[in-house]
Amino acid sequence: MSHDTLQTLIAMIGYMAVVIGIGLYFAKRANQSSEDYFLGGRSLGPWVAAMSAEASDMSGWLLMGLPGVAYWCGLSDAVWTAIGLALGTYINWLIVAKRLRHYSFIARDAITVPDFFSNRFHEKKKVIMTIAAMFILIFFTVYAASCFVTCGKLFSTLFGLSYRSMMIAGAIFVVIYTFLGGFLAESASDFLQAIVMIFALSLVLIAGSVAAGGFGAVVENAKAIPGFFTFFGIASPTVDASGVQQAANGAPLFGAAGSYGLLTIISTMSWGLGYFGMPQVLLRFMAIRKSEDLVSARRIATVWVVISLLSAVLIGIVGRALFPFHEALSTAGGAENVFIVLSQHLMPPLIAGLVMAGILAATISSSDSYLLIAASAFSLNVYKSILKKDATDKQVMQMSRIVLLVIAVIGMFIALDENSVIFTIVSFAWAGFGAVFGPIMLFSLFWKRTTRAGAVAGMVTGGAMVFVWKLLLKPIGGVFGIYELFPAFMLSCLAILAVSLLTPEPSAEIQREFERAKAGAVN
Repeated sequence: MSHDTLQTLIAMIGYMAVVIGIGLYFAKRANQSSEDYFLGGRSLGPWVAAMSAEASDMSGWLLMGLPGVAYWCGLSDAVWTAIGLALGTYINWLIVAKRLRHYSFIARDAITVPDFFSNRFHEKKKVIMTIAAMFILIFFTVYAASCFVTCGKLFSTLFGLSYRSMMIAGAIFVVIYTFLGGFLAESASDFLQAIVMIFALSLVLIAGSVAAGGFGAVVENAKAIPGFFTFFGIASPTVDASGVQQAANGAPLFGAAGSYGLLTIISTMSWGLGYFGMPQVLLRFMAIRKSEDLVSARRIATVWVVISLLSAVLIGIVGRALFPFHEALSTAGGAENVFIVLSQHLMPPLIAGLVMAGILAATISSSDSYLLIAASAFSLNVYKSILKKDATDKQVMQMSRIVLLVIAVIGMFIALDENSVIFTIVSFAWAGFGAVFGPIMLFSLFWKRTTRAGAVAGMVTGGAMVFVWKLLLKPIGGVFGIYELFPAFMLSCLAILAVSLLTPEPSAEIQREFERAKAGAVN
């Protein structure tokens, strides 16, 4: 191992030691009860709630996936995705957060998302709870896999070791950390990781722009590539049969610019719809200390998201100017290493290690959330509520750790392919959560006439359509080529509306609870 690589490794180990220290600090409190372990005793302040929500949401795709898209095909795909996500973040904090915090108390002090939906409709047979828990297990396993891919790519690129061994090592670290401290440790470390992420993005963007001769030079380079620096076109790298970009005299080759019409823009911006169904974000709304903190939290979250997303997109553009053709960036999957390549070439090894700890931060902050929420979905909402109703808190927490291990193993199996594209994996899981939980969350909070049957219909329709559209309809192309979240979300809304109107209205007690939540009767 070279001296430079050793310095990078030392910086990253130092960061990981701090993260483990946070887990150990909160471990005793986390194990006092399942509510402390899974929801932190509803004690989050606005800064921790906001920044941990966004850090856990963004994951490694913010520092690798999004810059990779911008590097590979230019501004449009990345920037419209970023705009949709920024709008989704603001609107979610604005209209969902306060109502959900009130309602989760009123709905028999729900501490998980499936718990809330089941209590909201006064379920006796836990159909909604079971469906919700199963979808969480499915899509968070896919999400965890994307985080493990990030770990594998990061460490294999840095240290020249095998992708699979590095992926497994990263996954083991995440599992150990999540075991230690539960939700409070996760939220506290996510706050730290949000700071590291935005610092890393800003530093790499500034250093890259200076090295490229200023942002003006970056823009001029981008404009010279057909469709690369426009909101309404897309660059088309010329690739061979194996997907490797071709070059002539050291310069990358591109075909004619592709079109980027209104339907594609709507499709890409629909990423923002996913926020209404993201369990890791919704849990922060439920866990915040008091509803008055939500205004500050919304502002903090929005500013963080806008700066981070803009920086990530621009890093991809800067990377193409500095490294127009680079072996490590010559495929769509390889382009996701642009942040790593820039860090290694532009900064002293120790600083590069700290900056690349931002990728590790993003990965840990997301994967621990995904594992914890998925484990809680089964242990609380299936094991305790259905399989073993007399289970003690200790038994529930033991089961959650068993499930966590199972999910991690399956996630590692999915992540074995080193050619996996992080952005693609994340987009599928994001669509799943957005379509399954987004519509029913909005209808549950804002339409009193929503019925239990409507909720079931909406969740099943949304989840099924994500698979049908992605696997069967999208390959057809044309109008069917849009992102699967948009049609699945819309069809889920229609199913909830139609079935709710065709079934008897909710009981008087359910409607009274709705009115209490609407009035903000609980603080």
